Amino acid sequence: MLIPNLLLFYVEDPLKSALFYEKIFLIKPVAVFPTYVAFSFENGLTFSLWSHHAKNFVSGGTGHRSELSFLVENEETVSEIRRQWEKLNVTIEQDLHIAAFGLTFVALDPDGHRI
Repeated sequence: MLIPNLLLFYVEDPLKSALFYEKIFLIKPVAVFPTYVAFSFENGLTFSLWSHHAKNFVSGGTGHRSELSFLVENEETVSEIRRQWEKLNVTIEQDLHIAAFGLTFVALDPDGHRI
């Protein structure tokens, strides 16, 4: 069985985006290069930022068709994360609301990826 262990977002400037994600993840990246940055998590997931200006980068895809999501314990945690991110000046695209799975909100990273 294959178990996904890498999530990659294509970004304009990986070093700039890494600063954003350091603030919300509260960790430093494990790899930092001009066109690639990676964060590693205890659950085995690696979250990476790759420049679409990198040598040999080829993609016919357009737009942002994915989200980085966090499953949390309760609605109070969702509200607290929302308050923390507001203090960090994270752009909120869709404010707190009830969805099919419960309380949620949507933020945006510097490249417009939904979180």
